[in-house]
Amino acid sequence: MADAKDAAVPAEAQPLGRWPVLSYGVGHMLNDITSACWFTYLLLFLQQIGLAPRDAAVVMLSGQVADGLMTILAGEMIDRFGRFKLWHIGGSVLVGFSFSSVFGGCLLCTILGTDSYLVRTVGYSFFAAVFNIGWASTQVSHMSMVNCMTLNPTSRVALASCRNAFTMVANLGLYGIALAVFGAIKAKECSDIVIQYRWIAYLSIFIGCCFLVVFHVGTKEPTLKSETNCKKKTRISWGYWFKKTLYYQVALLYMLARLITNVSQSLIAFYVTRDLRMNEYSKAIIPAIIFCCSFFVSIVLQEIKWNSRRLKSLLTVGATLWVISGVAVFVLPSEMHNLMYPLAMVIGVANALVMVTTVGLESALVGEDLNGCAFVYGSLSFLDKISCGIALFVLESYEDTMSCGETRGLNTVSRYGTGLIPSCFAVLSLVVASTLRLQDTTPTAAALEAPLLV
Repeated sequence: MADAKDAAVPAEAQPLGRWPVLSYGVGHMLNDITSACWFTYLLLFLQQIGLAPRDAAVVMLSGQVADGLMTILAGEMIDRFGRFKLWHIGGSVLVGFSFSSVFGGCLLCTILGTDSYLVRTVGYSFFAAVFNIGWASTQVSHMSMVNCMTLNPTSRVALASCRNAFTMVANLGLYGIALAVFGAIKAKECSDIVIQYRWIAYLSIFIGCCFLVVFHVGTKEPTLKSETNCKKKTRISWGYWFKKTLYYQVALLYMLARLITNVSQSLIAFYVTRDLRMNEYSKAIIPAIIFCCSFFVSIVLQEIKWNSRRLKSLLTVGATLWVISGVAVFVLPSEMHNLMYPLAMVIGVANALVMVTTVGLESALVGEDLNGCAFVYGSLSFLDKISCGIALFVLESYEDTMSCGETRGLNTVSRYGTGLIPSCFAVLSLVVASTLRLQDTTPTAAALEAPLLV
């Protein structure tokens, strides 16, 4: 009877095995581990080696703009022509090469034989743009593969779940590497700082590339996009999405969620070392605590049967936690810096709730519209990248220059950027979430009922 039942199910609707799910899940490890380093340490690294805060922000902004534009382009090209794995491997090559050229030292300075300030700024900005072009290509191709690997809703959610789990592993791995490097190499002068981050970059790339091999060996090129399932349907135009109210609501919520997590992550290393005057290890330990808590909460969330009410409720809880913890971070005096450890745990829980629910809203928005999935992911990521770049540029424009080895008291920018401003974004998220009107009677909502860990 079981065989007869399975035979009646089309091959593309059969559940995927463990190996395809696992091999797909590790395919974003290189992106994730380099991204964790990028947002946590790039601004700190550039300022420690002598760039002014505003110029360091220009480097970050150039990467974010390139990332946003490439996200749109990659989404459109993948929707038209497919070839997911080709985009993935091409982007990964650019990520590995350019990431080592940023944290490994100024490659342009070496080529031109000069270490002038202008050449350093231009060189770092160029390779930041290249890094983000490759990162966007890999991200969009990997995310878009899910809907065209299988029609089985449980397997689709399992693929996304496995990817999210390894994102947490990558972040924790990065902070483990950073903690080991900061402990092994003491930063007594600026040259030591360059060596620290060079080792972090090389080890991150090596680990990411190992998982990249597993992904390309174990994952076949998705075929649903080239078969009747996709080709018989007219390609969905951009205008289709622009007419949906839910598109704007989800876009705004996703952008706010990424602003909350990325802005706070980018400035937390400044906050704990300068404002709270914690030790060198804290800039690895505090982010690690945040991601540990996010990981465990994500595991719990994966066992929940989702519906629209729970989606909105948990998003509201996550945003509320961020409002409370952000205000606490903003007013926390350096004499009470040990309170940052429990606050980091609350931030980790809030991050998980906000990100899991907004990504769930993305999936609910796409639903069965496979021919437009890459555009949706691409356009929402475009808003995320551009808004984060602009926000960090504006914040760093008000930052005071800090030379290597200099210490100072309260840093207004990092306090605002780590605490109060993310709290304001969380308040906006609460307002937008209150306007959501999701229907549980649609096929999309039914797909969300599948548990994420299968």
